[in-house]
Order: sequence, then structure tokens, then C-alpha cells
Amino acid sequence: MSDPMPDDLAANTASSGAVIVALMTAPDAATAESIARVLVEERLAACCNILPQVRSIYRWEDAIEQADEVLVIIKTTAAGFDAMRDRVLALHPYDLPELIAVPLGAAHEPYLDWVRQSVGA
Repeated sequence: MSDPMPDDLAANTASSGAVIVALMTAPDAATAESIARVLVEERLAACCNILPQVRSIYRWEDAIEQADEVLVIIKTTAAGFDAMRDRVLALHPYDLPELIAVPLGAAHEPYLDWVRQSVGA
């Protein structure tokens, strides 16, 4: 799979120990919790927040669909994204799960240090 971020951004964030926030949807709370627990236990994420009841409206196989889902906010490092992504893909029940990541522009530095220490250490 290709890197989700442009090459220059991926290189800059990975080399600097950057922390990213990844968003993933799941069909229900049990699935979300199961995946989140594995990510934290395997040190692929420092923390996952599970937000219940989001409504997704999307195009799938040429039709407009709608589904109630659960949103998972995953805190990890840019350098650890690929391993986390691969684990999510192995565990997720969807054929094409949503998993997007964004670099952080600013954050509380002690929190970022905790994320870095918690992932992959």
C-alpha cells in the first residue's frame, strides 16, 4: 500500500518523531473496542478514543449509502503508521475501512512525549 501522506510530509514527520491522529470508523462499539485494545496492547497506538453513533453517508458500488458507525480516534506516531494500518486492515471487518491520518500542527509537548514513549517502545 502507498503511504497516505505526500512523500515530503511523510519523510519530515517520520524523521522528526511526529505524532499523528488517525481516524477510523467501525460498524459497532464492540468492533471498535476490540481493534482499539489490540492497537494499544501491541504498542501501535498510545491511546484510542471511541465516539459512539456517527452517521456516515457515502457512495459505495455506485449507490448512495448510509450507516450508523462508531468513530475511533487513534494517537500514534507517523513512523508507526504503516504497522498500525496493517494491523487495522487485518482486524477490520470492512472490505475498505476508513483509516486516515493527519499530522498535528501544535499540541501539548509533554502529551506528545507520552505518545512517542507509548508507541513502539
